[in-house]
Amino acid sequence: MPRRRGAGARAGVEVAGAGSYRPGGCDGRSEHGRESNTISPMTNRSRSFRVPDKPSLDGIEAKWVDAWDESGVYHFDRTKSREDVYSIDTPPPTVSGSLHIGHVFSYTHTDTVARFQRMRGKAVFYPMGWDDNGLPTERRVQNYYGVRCDPSIPYDPDFTPPAKPDPKKQIPISRRNFIELCDRLTAEDEKVFESIWRRLGLSVDWRHTYATIDTASRTAAQRAFLRNLARGEAYMAEAPTLWDVTFRTAVAQAELEDRERPSAYHRVAFHRHDGTPVHIETTRPELLAACVALVAHPDDERYQDLFDTTVRTPVFGVEVPVKAHRLADPEKGSGIAMICTFGDTTDVTWWRELQLQTRPIIGWDGRIVAEPPAGIDSPQAREAYARLAGATVHTARERMVELLRASGDLVGEPKPITHPVKFYEKGDKPLEIVTTRQWYIRNGGRDEEVRSALLERGRELTWYPGHMRARYENWVEGLNGDWLISRQRFFGVPFPVWYPLDADGNPRYDEPILPEEAALPVDPSSDVPPGYTEEQRGVPGGFMGDPDVMDTWATSSLSPQIAGGWERDEDLFQRVFPMDLRPQGQDIIRTWLFSTVVRSHFEHATLPWRNTAISGWILDPDRKKMSKSKGNVVTPIDLLEKYSSDAIRYWAASGRLGTDTALDEGQMKVGRRLSIKILNASKFALSVAGEDTVPDPAAVTEPLDRAMLAALADVVDDATAAFEGYDHTRALERTERFFWELCDDYLELVKARAYDTESAAGASARAALLIALSALHRLFAPFVPFVADEVWSWWQEGSVHAASWPEVAEFRAAAQDGDPAVLAAASEVLRSVRKVKSEAKLSMRAEVERVVVRGKQVDRARLAEADIASAGRAGAIAFESSDDAELRVDVTLPEAEQ
Repeated sequence: MPRRRGAGARAGVEVAGAGSYRPGGCDGRSEHGRESNTISPMTNRSRSFRVPDKPSLDGIEAKWVDAWDESGVYHFDRTKSREDVYSIDTPPPTVSGSLHIGHVFSYTHTDTVARFQRMRGKAVFYPMGWDDNGLPTERRVQNYYGVRCDPSIPYDPDFTPPAKPDPKKQIPISRRNFIELCDRLTAEDEKVFESIWRRLGLSVDWRHTYATIDTASRTAAQRAFLRNLARGEAYMAEAPTLWDVTFRTAVAQAELEDRERPSAYHRVAFHRHDGTPVHIETTRPELLAACVALVAHPDDERYQDLFDTTVRTPVFGVEVPVKAHRLADPEKGSGIAMICTFGDTTDVTWWRELQLQTRPIIGWDGRIVAEPPAGIDSPQAREAYARLAGATVHTARERMVELLRASGDLVGEPKPITHPVKFYEKGDKPLEIVTTRQWYIRNGGRDEEVRSALLERGRELTWYPGHMRARYENWVEGLNGDWLISRQRFFGVPFPVWYPLDADGNPRYDEPILPEEAALPVDPSSDVPPGYTEEQRGVPGGFMGDPDVMDTWATSSLSPQIAGGWERDEDLFQRVFPMDLRPQGQDIIRTWLFSTVVRSHFEHATLPWRNTAISGWILDPDRKKMSKSKGNVVTPIDLLEKYSSDAIRYWAASGRLGTDTALDEGQMKVGRRLSIKILNASKFALSVAGEDTVPDPAAVTEPLDRAMLAALADVVDDATAAFEGYDHTRALERTERFFWELCDDYLELVKARAYDTESAAGASARAALLIALSALHRLFAPFVPFVADEVWSWWQEGSVHAASWPEVAEFRAAAQDGDPAVLAAASEVLRSVRKVKSEAKLSMRAEVERVVVRGKQVDRARLAEADIASAGRAGAIAFESSDDAELRVDVTLPEAEQ
């Protein structure tokens, strides 16, 4: 009695959904619960396919997110030894607004690796962190609630933010109230972020999460700092510091960016003792009161007689020396420049190396300080300075130009220019340089031995793509100072330091009071140091807490230690550290990647991970980099809803590591079509194969079926090698190309034979179909996880994501002596027949009278003669050998159709 065709077509078929996800306990699974790599026959038990009548992408994400969560399929198995673990130092996104499409792009790359490694039998440690402290969070809280932090205000336990906040009229609140609002808003933002990550299908173990402001993170950051301090790697210094006048905080070298801004050169006359002018050109005339010297190149013949003499500054009449220094550019302006404290970083270098005086005039608020610096003594000079005092830099510049005009020391009119100006990457006003007391960690900027060691660490690390290492090396080699880690902000990890106060109430910075590690975390603004009482805070003979917090990079640079349970869960730490992978963007190689290497080098004398995968940037349709500052960022939720999560993942996975990729909705449409095709093709294949077929390699006897499995073996080989080389894009391309060829050619070629339930040839086609289907579902699983688990659930137990990655040896064994060229030749003949029918505007079901195949490959095509004749509906088919390298196919239509 003939077997039923298409189990999915029968009445009462179970729709995939309710009860269709049944993890564990199925035949063919190993003792560890993972499906065996073998594709040997299943037992002859009765099976029930669960194919829906109308497969759809609708609701698929919600269904499988819940199923994965309930089953714990992505839970990390901490019983595995280190060699069986694959650990990922996942980037903790900044929780200060919304995720954008760039996050989706790069995190998808990481997730494909995590899924591949899990299917390869590794226990994948894939945590998620939230970088929720620092300036971005503070700015968001200020604007969201309409408040600003004022540490001088006492805590109000009953404070409620305004119902209608006005960001332009922010209410001052205490530091503690402000931090409570930060905690409240970041908790809400993290929920939104997590929901989007789940919707995208990240296979994160959500039991392993952290936030860079939580107790574990604060403890780790403070512990690492205390150890850096004890070993001499951290230190405090009072020095010129890059300063953001809006946020009133220090800024590190890694946080700088140059922005083109309009300016002007002012030609200004200094004066020798005989009254002869010496002309300099400057864009910052407002700093004349801060001038401490003039400088020219030692080989500049124009100024040889001026070196080691003095000149008088215009308007203020201060005597300043003229010095020689190699950094002076003879080709720039007049070749001689004024050194001010401080106009730019070159001024700092000159000031330090030439051991000059200090005359700062710009305060922390970006305004000219009220008291004139030393040397401005005459009544006329002090009167001129009084016109500048309290003014912003911009206003002071305008007033200084007026004073120079009045004194006759401005030569000609200012010449407009555009030049790069240094900004804090999150700031809106140019940076100034002020003298402050800050904390630093050594990073090789001033120590050649440390620099060399960190460069060697970069060479030990395996980079994907390899050329990204040059960015690391260029950054390390270009450092001009140590890592400034302190910030004058509020929502961050406090420095675990107090200072005793002398009899006059002045802090003794050289005698810091430090806590025991067991007491961490501490907050010096509210906690009391050992041996003191709260009543002694801020009084002579008492103590004061360090008011600063750590830069957010000083905490997130410890992400492998924080996520891995460093000195909190040593069993876990030994299983996951050093980690296997650090995925991240190329723009934070200089910050996150480098700083993490620095911390691990000092603390553990090793790299924090073995490999790093660097994603490219996302470009808008005009090929411009997406960024919040440019206002061209796209948030992902609308795209996820419009095209499906798998479609967005497909677009993301189509972008290679290190390669910039445009936001392309066309690719998302392709991804959606692929997802739908996987649903429909899987339903068709299962319907053809039926419930009685088992994927038994021994049943595969026909040359075309073996050829298909041989081709599949090549795909598995290529996809595996690609993933092992962190080339997810090639793995996707090879899998997708084979899938479409299978659908377009192989299925058409074997369809008629597969429906033959009485012959061995039919059984061969059906077994081969199921073997290929099993492999393709697993090959697609890292890229389109929702669709892959959906179709897997129709005919398999458990999750495809707990199944084994296909092993090439098994498919080669199943293919036996199969030759992929047989499938290629048969497909080419079939496409030629179809083309003729299409040009004649005939149905693909139309009969053809005769097909003649010529060429060197005819023997391969001949092996699939019956399948070609059936699929092409050919009355006769002939094969003629010739010297043609390519097959030539001649098709004769019936006379009535010609």
